[in-house]
Amino acid sequence: MESVIQTITVYAIPVLFAITVHEAAHGYVARLFGDDTAYVAGRITLNPLKHVDPVGTLVVPLAMAILSPFVFGWAKPVPVDFGRLRKPKRDMIWVAAAGPGSNLLMAILWLLFAKTLVLLGMREQFFLMVAAAGIQVNLMLMALNLLPIPPLDGGRILVGVLPRSLAWQVARIEPYGFLILLVLLFTNTLGFFIQPFRWFGNAVLELFI
Repeated sequence: MESVIQTITVYAIPVLFAITVHEAAHGYVARLFGDDTAYVAGRITLNPLKHVDPVGTLVVPLAMAILSPFVFGWAKPVPVDFGRLRKPKRDMIWVAAAGPGSNLLMAILWLLFAKTLVLLGMREQFFLMVAAAGIQVNLMLMALNLLPIPPLDGGRILVGVLPRSLAWQVARIEPYGFLILLVLLFTNTLGFFIQPFRWFGNAVLELFI
């Protein structure tokens, strides 16, 4: 029980930050390209309460922290009206890429935070564990969202780069995207895809910390 509480304590802040910034980034970039739907809805904010999904932000990360070697989750999707983007097919790519891009940036910031602690001689184990969790959570959330399955970001990027004749066929998968993701999760195929990112995170920590 004590180890479970420690895991939750270590991962709570990194998961909340990773998911909140990810969703806010989508809304911010959508506004830059002409769609202010998320802005009007109050979703371009770093207030996690605006983005929390009871299942994806609380239940799933908690269950995975207890049962799995890696942790991820999701938030309420930021509303984006792709029809209001100035060039919908092109701009969709940038809006979708903003989420994984923000996670990559946060992973780097967590690494810099950990490196700064070490350079200052502040080797408090808890903070280093939180930083390590921040790196891992963001890398795995980035990896998950880059899967080429609509409505994940990777799927939207794929729709944006494909010729229209192929893009609409990929877009038709969207209603079944979550079901496909569950199948990948329970067959451990998802873990097979995400595991290299976890290894990379560990290697970076070993190299720089």
